[in-house]
Amino acid sequence: MMQTTFAIIKPDATLAKHTGKIIDLIEKEGFEVVGLKKVHMTQAKAEEFYAVHNARPFFGELVSFMTSGPCVLLALRKENAIAAWRDLMGATDPAKAAPNTMRALFGTNVGSNATHGSDAPETAQTELKLFFPELV
Repeated sequence: MMQTTFAIIKPDATLAKHTGKIIDLIEKEGFEVVGLKKVHMTQAKAEEFYAVHNARPFFGELVSFMTSGPCVLLALRKENAIAAWRDLMGATDPAKAAPNTMRALFGTNVGSNATHGSDAPETAQTELKLFFPELV
């Protein structure tokens, strides 16, 4: 089934100048980039995006990290895009991520793990609507 999912190249990866390499790998894996924006996320937008985690102890640190530099926001289309993107990202902890996944290649730790991806169709719709409303 053709799907569109939401992805972020996080500040650690953009500041390390990995954006082009990541987009190249995305396209080589057969994804179509149907939306792309480079933004410096505001605190309000980061808090809205991560609202599901607002009661967790790491919420403030997460918001601070996501506002620490520019992010590249992507809408990616492919057959089974959600699962395919999550597979390509790899495990949240780069030390446990499979070789040649985004997080193994470009992440440094659990907090600075280079990329984000929607985990379910409902999440993808919510996240796309927040940053790419014209695609929903």
